[in-house]
Amino acid sequence: MRDNLLIGKKGEDITAEFLRKKGFIIFKRNYHSRFGEIDIIAEKDTLLLFVEVKTRYENALVLPAEAVDSIKQHRIKETAKSFLSKTFIDYTCRFDVAEVTVSGEEPELKFKLNYIKNAFL
Repeated sequence: MRDNLLIGKKGEDITAEFLRKKGFIIFKRNYHSRFGEIDIIAEKDTLLLFVEVKTRYENALVLPAEAVDSIKQHRIKETAKSFLSKTFIDYTCRFDVAEVTVSGEEPELKFKLNYIKNAFL
């Protein structure tokens, strides 16, 4: 697996663990539909989260959340609709973005999570 894929997966793992510690159950990871992919779908009580995880090195030109533009948001929303139509879950839905910033050098990489609730509607 390429370094960027490993870094991206590590960002998703960190985000999933953060959500578990907050009491969420990870319902699905890397859910695909014909519209796109959602990195993490998590639930707690009657709240369903659709989480986009963006992992970038700290010296990247763009902040991780800036990569979730209107086109990406539209794809995530359509994928969420597809998921909901197949699961018959009647929960309150929220779209969050997890920014994971990577610093340091291999093998001493450091990861910092900035979790953004209600990142888009």
